[in-house]
Amino acid sequence: MTEFPLHDTHTAPEAAKPQLEGTQQTMGFIPNIFAKMAEAPAVLEGYASISGIFDKTSLSPVEREVVLLTTSVEHECHFCVAAHTGRAKKAGMEESVLEALRAGHELPDSRLEALRAYTLEVVRNRGWLANDAVDRLLDAGYTREQALEVVLGVTMKVLSNYTNHITGTPLNEQLSSLKWEGKAA
Repeated sequence: MTEFPLHDTHTAPEAAKPQLEGTQQTMGFIPNIFAKMAEAPAVLEGYASISGIFDKTSLSPVEREVVLLTTSVEHECHFCVAAHTGRAKKAGMEESVLEALRAGHELPDSRLEALRAYTLEVVRNRGWLANDAVDRLLDAGYTREQALEVVLGVTMKVLSNYTNHITGTPLNEQLSSLKWEGKAA
């Protein structure tokens, strides 16, 4: 298997160094996904840009994490499930919702469950949804705008989940308490 380096602010290509330096200052460490993405600075920049845009959507922080965790669990991305578990906790997600998401189970909150089910349908069917999929989301109180914002979140996770799979991104020590073994665990 081809090895991809875990770059730092000294080894990264010049174009990736500012992003890694900023992340180091903001978070106190460089998440290994960023260290791997730094091999292709445009990928790192693209991920950071999409993430920043997704944070500006009309979905609440908890709803955004439902989309990101649902996608990462479905893609079995161990790194992203751990990282977004931490973000979900910071966003104030209820523990019962978080546990169900990590297990790939139905959520105890019906509105968030509608969002999870819609996200799953988008991911599993690559956007080819059942005729009533958007209607079911709207019936749960979401908007057409939010139906499309889910696609943005899925796009963000396809980029990071697939990168993690290709590069074999290990979990940072800082995220070890949030480790995820998979849906069956």
